[in-house]
Amino acid sequence: MTSKRQRRKLTPEFKAKVAIEAFKERQSVVELAKQFKVHPNQITAWKRQLLDGSADVFANGRHDVQPDRQELIDELYRTIGQNQVELDWLKKKSSVLDLSQTTPHRTR
Repeated sequence: MTSKRQRRKLTPEFKAKVAIEAFKERQSVVELAKQFKVHPNQITAWKRQLLDGSADVFANGRHDVQPDRQELIDELYRTIGQNQVELDWLKKKSSVLDLSQTTPHRTR
């Protein structure tokens, strides 16, 4: 019977942490591999990816986030406006109901 080992699913945060530690060069790649239980070649690849992609952080960082944030703000203002209209309508209807309930009924 052959048992298959499941591959670990490593998060981007974990990979970044390992790559940053490799970039600091306080420990050798082999020491980091033992510490984080990954292959030394993988650490070298993550370090290279970190260095290659670092320019993108500064090139695209804020420009991509702002339109999404503005859309969210606009959506929230629309929702607030709609809720205010509904609240005003409900207040008006509830005051009409209160007046009709407080008016004494005439008897013949």
